[in-house]
Amino acid sequence: MVSQKIHSVLLASPGIGHLIPTIELGKRLTTHHNFDVTIFVVTTATSDSDKTKSHILQQISNLNSLDIIVTPPVDVSDKLDPNNPSLGLQIVLTMIESLPFIRSEIQSMKNPPSVLIVDIFGTAAFPMARELHMSSYVFFATNAWFTAVNINLPFITDEAFSRHAKNHEPLSILGCEPVRFEDTLETFVAPWGPIHKRYVEVTREIIAIDGILVNTWHDLEPGATKAVIENGVLGRFVKGPVYPIGPLVRTGEPEKGGDSENLILSWLDQQPAESVIYLSFGSGGTMSKGQMRELAYGLELSQQRFIWVVRRPTEDNASATFFNIAGADGTIMVDYLPKGFLNRTKDVGLCVPMWAPQAEILKHPSTGGFLTHCGWNSVLESIHNGVPMVAWPLYAEQKMNATMLSEELGVAVKATKTVAEGGVVCREKIAEVIRKVMVDDEGVAMRVKVKEYKVSGEKALSVFGSSHESLCKMAKDCELHLHHGSEAKGRGA
Repeated sequence: MVSQKIHSVLLASPGIGHLIPTIELGKRLTTHHNFDVTIFVVTTATSDSDKTKSHILQQISNLNSLDIIVTPPVDVSDKLDPNNPSLGLQIVLTMIESLPFIRSEIQSMKNPPSVLIVDIFGTAAFPMARELHMSSYVFFATNAWFTAVNINLPFITDEAFSRHAKNHEPLSILGCEPVRFEDTLETFVAPWGPIHKRYVEVTREIIAIDGILVNTWHDLEPGATKAVIENGVLGRFVKGPVYPIGPLVRTGEPEKGGDSENLILSWLDQQPAESVIYLSFGSGGTMSKGQMRELAYGLELSQQRFIWVVRRPTEDNASATFFNIAGADGTIMVDYLPKGFLNRTKDVGLCVPMWAPQAEILKHPSTGGFLTHCGWNSVLESIHNGVPMVAWPLYAEQKMNATMLSEELGVAVKATKTVAEGGVVCREKIAEVIRKVMVDDEGVAMRVKVKEYKVSGEKALSVFGSSHESLCKMAKDCELHLHHGSEAKGRGA
């Protein structure tokens, strides 16, 4: 517990997947460490911006302990290549365009903030923080392995990147498992363009700030957390400490749900314990029409109860709905699911358009498995509720997450695409991996392991737990920075 109230500003970059961990961090800082917290929710000017805002407000309506400021939506479409609009670049440009509003709001605050916390897309705010005498932190809302890649990135040679991209050699990361080419990040596939160059520059900025927060805990990733912390490994590259503070995750608290949410939970109430597999590809994930058909047929072949969050298929863009929560164009599910599928499965499953109360579904005792895109929020929610996973990664670092979950932690089984099947996961494979999780002995073992990690995560966040102590240390460091800044101003006066 800090002895003086510290005011921290958190910037949540666009996307529900970025907002959720930011809110959880803000809640933790206010309730356990006596911070005042202001969260800026950065939004985009999409056709569904009003629906996006309502979704955000639904998430934060009961958080009286936090000061929430929703930025005016900005449109950066004129700054993007219309033929190849980079998701990461779109997020970064949106953050940059929102900074004048954020700066104005901060300068008008009666209690000036002394701490700025951004995610990896918000590093353009660092100069503003320096000018306003705020200490700066980056919050990696993901795991220590991905954090290690970012810390190591400025020190990886062009030759190593070339061998990785051209010869598909694993990319070595100090103190951690190497990144296999099949799991690599998009920018590492062609690591010589302007986007990759800017990524390296961002990581140089990150390792030079006051500290790095990571949404993981030591017992989940002992090797990777040791690597990013210790001076003998990657820790020597960073100016400030690295604080593993996870798992920060939604707890499935009751929301003011509508009829559809109540229908889903009522349906779950009628199912046997651990008998339902939940399928969702996150707030931005989509798949092709052909893959969606294979998934539907695979569900039927598996003969398992299910809840499936269905989005309109898109071709060649796995993150098509990232900036568009609704994403509807007037079509209905029957238009793009196999003929008769909804009728054939009406007694064993629910198909839900676009969105479902994920935290509440995973918390429900009838849920026994989760087919997930492996976004880190979803991974932590699954672990938090002791639910084993089918790993189906789509974009960003999700392939790395899937490998860690299946090969290192043993809490998931991968759904793999094959060239022979036209680059999709075939229905037989889908049925096989679902049954592995839900009914086979392999699934029983995964269920035991994931429940062990659930207990481990709860212990890490408890008083005297590793993550609680780590965030206490960060709070103390913020307090020292505030005192030093006050003394400096006094001497200047």
